Formats: sequence, C-alpha cells, structure tokens
Amino acid sequence: MTEALDGITVRRHDGFVTEIVLDRPQALNALNTAMARSIAAACADAAADAGVRAVVLSAEGTRAFCAGADLKERNAMTDAEILRQRTVFRAAFGAVLNLPQPTVAAVHGYALGGGCEFAMSCDIIVADETAVFGLPEVTVGLVPGGGGTQLTPRRLGAGLAADLVLTGRRMSIDEAERSRLVARRVPAGEARATALEVAAAIAGNSPVAVRAAKRALRNGWGVTLESALDIEDAAWRTAVLSGDRREGIAAFAEKRAPHWPGE
Repeated sequence: MTEALDGITVRRHDGFVTEIVLDRPQALNALNTAMARSIAAACADAAADAGVRAVVLSAEGTRAFCAGADLKERNAMTDAEILRQRTVFRAAFGAVLNLPQPTVAAVHGYALGGGCEFAMSCDIIVADETAVFGLPEVTVGLVPGGGGTQLTPRRLGAGLAADLVLTGRRMSIDEAERSRLVARRVPAGEARATALEVAAAIAGNSPVAVRAAKRALRNGWGVTLESALDIEDAAWRTAVLSGDRREGIAAFAEKRAPHWPGE
C-alpha cells in the first residue's frame, strides 16, 4: 500500500514494515512546513498501528537524503511566521525520535542540518558511499534545532559533536563510519534496500521484546549506571511476562518459527 502526502510518500511493505519516504527530490528533499506536517502525521499513524513493527526513513532522488530546512521558504517568512514554523518542525523531529518501533534511516547523498538530525533520530543509520553528513546551521546564523546539539554528543561524544556543530563542517562517509555514526556502510545505491532488510529482520522478532529493548536503549542515555540497570530490568520484566516470551520459548522447543501474539 502506498499513500502520498505533501512532501512524502508512505509505503506499507509485507512483513510489518512501514517506509516513510522524503519525496521532494527537486529541492534535495529540503524540509518545508507542509512536509514537516506530513512526517508528523505519518509517524503518528505508524505509532498507533500494532501491525507496524519497524519503520524505515528513506528519500527519493539521487543527490540527497535531506539537505536540511527549505531556506527559500524561510527567506520569505516574517519572524512570527518562523516561530510558528518552529512548532511544526519540532513536532516532526519529535515524531521520528519518539516512534515506539525501531527506526532505520537509509541515507544517500547529502544529510545536512535537519537531514542529519532526522538520520540521528533513528535507531540505526544505513548509509551508502555517497553519504555526506553535517550540521551547517551556524554558517547561516542558526543553531541546530532538530536535536542536533543533543543527539550528536550522545552518538559521537562531546568533542566531535562540538567540532561538527561549531564549525559547520561536513563529515564524509569514511569519517561517519569511523566515528560509528553509521551502523552499516553499503555500496552506492544500496542504502534503501539494506535498510529495508534490516527493518524486516527486526520485524521478525518479538514486537514486545523489541519495543521494550528500544525503550531501555533510549531511556538509559544520560542516567547513572544504577538507574540504567533499573530501566533495563523494567524492560526485561515487560518481556518475560508477555505472551511473546511464552510463544518464543515454545517455538524454540518445538523447532518452528514463532507466531508472535504481540501482547
């Protein structure tokens, strides 16, 4: 099933995977207000759908995953309009970051500004040889506003985060791989297919366990080890008392594929 919204396309794949496709290739998939609203709506639909077990964020075109905010749109705005747009943009970035299902970004070409932040908002980044990451906001008098100042140090460490944010420089695929921003590096043109494969593998696992594990991974950021272990324990208890755990162990004992109840 495919649905077109302003600036994006949503595809429902077999095997419980939804793909949200940034679809403004003529503008390097730059984020405008209508597109941001569409992303938030698509994420809300996916979050509420028990039949969605993993989400892929990909992009049309060959040059860019997302080149950041649409500065042509913003150039024509008043200060008041920009502040109203800010609310819409925050909702879009927050919707991706807070999806309960695991998320996989399929990155090719430029992932700059908001594009880099969308990728970092996902749990796993698959990037091909053409990928270029960066947070150039300070070069145009802005500060990263899609989570860049907070996600970057969490994923890359404080020193490299400061380097990227304060210089506005770009990061090649080589550096992105070395710094472990990218989980999987693939040949040019293969990011989307690989991301869908990763998402399908995730979707084949217990949906209860996967969601609980994602909560533990995310909620353990920035807390003490003792608190983080309590978060992990809560996730473990959620899974162990679920129908998925009973089905998983039964399927293992009977040497068959599990049929997850997802409850």
